[in-house]
Amino acid sequence: MDKTGTSYQRPSDGELKDKLTPEQFKVACQGGTEPAFQNAYWNNYEPGIYVDVVSGEPLFSSLDKFDSGTGWPSFAKPIAKDEVIEKTDSSFGMERTEVRSRQGGSHLGHVFNDGPAPTGLRYCINSASLRFIPVDRLEAEGYGRYLKSFGAAGKAAATKTHREEVVELAGGCFWGMQAILRNVPGVLRTDVGYIGGHMKDPHYEDVHSGETGHAEAVRVVFDPDRLSFEQLLRWFFRMHDPTTQDRQGNDVGTSYRSAIFYHTEDERKAAEAMKARLGKKGHWGGPIATEILKAGPFYRAEESHQDYLKKHPHGYTCHYLRPESVLGD
Repeated sequence: MDKTGTSYQRPSDGELKDKLTPEQFKVACQGGTEPAFQNAYWNNYEPGIYVDVVSGEPLFSSLDKFDSGTGWPSFAKPIAKDEVIEKTDSSFGMERTEVRSRQGGSHLGHVFNDGPAPTGLRYCINSASLRFIPVDRLEAEGYGRYLKSFGAAGKAAATKTHREEVVELAGGCFWGMQAILRNVPGVLRTDVGYIGGHMKDPHYEDVHSGETGHAEAVRVVFDPDRLSFEQLLRWFFRMHDPTTQDRQGNDVGTSYRSAIFYHTEDERKAAEAMKARLGKKGHWGGPIATEILKAGPFYRAEESHQDYLKKHPHGYTCHYLRPESVLGD
């Protein structure tokens, strides 16, 4: 339990192996170290907080982050001193001070006495042990108590109102699709998961057996005042090949099919109209195979698949944006 009275629990190792990527498990649970300059947060400059990838307990703030030139996220201090514990580390023939999360017991990194004033400390932390929560997601994810520390940005995030619409888009491996969609202006948040099948609470292995009927998909929550549904579909049809049945790149199977899972009648009509127009004017060289279906249950995928290419910048993807001309405008 932290000083606010919030309790954070460490799942079992079995649960963590399902939840985390192999690298996250190796670093956070087995004391490993990720490569410098090839990790998710070494050059992340967004305002927000960093929590334990294992337990969710808050650990560091972007307000205390600085560029140390080491290739790992560096902080002048923890978000609260008692949120981390220090241990003597005598491995590799040298004596260092290891840093672990208090409640999750996760290996975070090490602390050194060569940081900036006023603390003089450098907490050198592995990205693989952290999950970043941007300011505008703090309230929604249960960390609203930290908004005040971000001043005007926190106040704006706490009071900001906007309309939200939702759609699930399937077009091959969800890693590559999410990497593009999360950066589209007007997209508020994304999650990858499984939709369109008949099995309850499927796992990745279930879906890729081909027996559950699910498609890999990205749930997109967007602000229709900044990004219309039609504009979102333009991005969707440019990032994958909608003419290949049950295939994108090297990925083959029904889970890789092209589909739009709509939530409203307006979305259905817009999707049907876009598909019809692309069939007549688009430059794909074949009929559009994209399915347009009423959205059913969406099952969020394992944490290891969320923002996969942000965690693994050199990971596999077959998605890229085609030129606007492919849409036949």
